[in-house]
Amino acid sequence: MTAADFQLDRSLLRRRYGRAAATSDGADALGREIARRMDERLDYIRITPKRILDLGCGTGQDLLRLAERYPEAAAFGADFALPMLARANARVTPQAGLLKRLMGARPVPPLLAADALALPLARSSISLAWSNLMLTALDDPLPALQEIHRVLEVDGLLMFSTLGPDTLKELGDALPKHAGERIHRFIDMHDLGDALVKAGFADPVMDMEMVTLTYAELDGLLDDLRATGNANASRGRPRGLSGRGGWDQARAAYEKQRRDGRLPATFEVIQGHAWKAAPKTTGDGRSIIHFQPRPQR
Repeated sequence: MTAADFQLDRSLLRRRYGRAAATSDGADALGREIARRMDERLDYIRITPKRILDLGCGTGQDLLRLAERYPEAAAFGADFALPMLARANARVTPQAGLLKRLMGARPVPPLLAADALALPLARSSISLAWSNLMLTALDDPLPALQEIHRVLEVDGLLMFSTLGPDTLKELGDALPKHAGERIHRFIDMHDLGDALVKAGFADPVMDMEMVTLTYAELDGLLDDLRATGNANASRGRPRGLSGRGGWDQARAAYEKQRRDGRLPATFEVIQGHAWKAAPKTTGDGRSIIHFQPRPQR
């Protein structure tokens, strides 16, 4: 999958995430569970970051988690939806004040209005880049991964999560198969690995697991997607279901998948991390040769 055959409407995404700032916290059970699992992975990674970037910070929940884990680090949050940043500011400012009283002086995490494709940060200025489901808002992850690689210092770490192609497969099966992109398309894990290597990252490590949420009715799933800003934003999306009764047919088709009184919604969760290795060439393409001191005899 490339940007050529699937394109997202970035302006629409920004508006939707902006509207979702007031509702996402109550509907983002999946994002909170993934954040918990990502945080557990950091227990097994030796890193003492000086500067942390939460890219796609939303309302700031992960930013607080990172600030608490690494109290000596300077933490930054970045998002391209201004209402999300306003919500994050309301969350982190009083919490930072409490932590300051409990743990000593530490500045409020700065919040940046920024697009992942053009970060307002200097080269090699970040030790740890954290990205929880931000990549799902991109039709092609490579430009953002290249930008993350640029701002990471050598030996800096990218910790990320995203969703794979089997996400919302039940909804995709229930909707008509014609007239445009009805379901957001997600990049395959292997294609993501290729993009990480192409962006310059070394030793990417990824794994995938299926997470199934259940709902009493289809409207519950659709409400959560809207509340978190994650409804389909493909430029090729149809503006409604074809023909009279289209939604009734879709609901009936989804109803056939009901199990134990609940409707399943599958999410293919991909988690991973990768390091920025020392460069092998200079910016103009010349090879870099490292000399080691001769051992003493």
